[in-house]
Amino acid sequence: MAQQERAVRTRHAVIQAAAAVFAERGYAAATIAEILGRAGVTKGALYFHFESKESLARGVLESQITNDHWVPREMKLQEWVDLSMTLAARIPHEVVLLAGIRLSADGQGRAMFGSAWPAWMEVVRERVAAAKEQGEVLAHIDPQQTAELFVGSWIGMQALSEAHSNWADLTERISTLFNYILPAIATPATLIKLDIAPDRGERVLQEVSRVPALAVGA
Repeated sequence: MAQQERAVRTRHAVIQAAAAVFAERGYAAATIAEILGRAGVTKGALYFHFESKESLARGVLESQITNDHWVPREMKLQEWVDLSMTLAARIPHEVVLLAGIRLSADGQGRAMFGSAWPAWMEVVRERVAAAKEQGEVLAHIDPQQTAELFVGSWIGMQALSEAHSNWADLTERISTLFNYILPAIATPATLIKLDIAPDRGERVLQEVSRVPALAVGA
């Protein structure tokens, strides 16, 4: 058990160090030597978990999609809002998410290690599809098209927020995005119940921190 815990800690340290280097330097300029130095682990320990810089980049991207920061909701549209707003609240403070943004935008690198965008589109598609099954979404709405529209719009809002405020206004921008998208897809009875305020993400994160057992990942 102690050996397994050490392995988990080592992998976490490597992911965090790699994310910091990727976020600062991008994929091409990042080096295994710098990642090793920041992680404080041996080369053998790193290669036990990741066989190359490419696999490290994939590991960083995959580690973004977790169930640790939201609470299941009866209304699946609210669940989608919560997932999105907590992500917006976390981005300025979490190096793994910042690294994911830079890696996903790396056109040259995407052929090697992919991007986070398909995984996030699937997260949205699943929630919209579940909401449609529950009668929260208008009958003509296509969950896959909605997911693609939302993630594409999110990427644009994210880029604007980075350029104008270093992500300080990202929650306000994503709240605005929902203000335009949700009236086009939600039933009127559902729409009036949704909480899409800019501080929604922070409130959900506080809820999860108070009662960790509520989180899906707990």
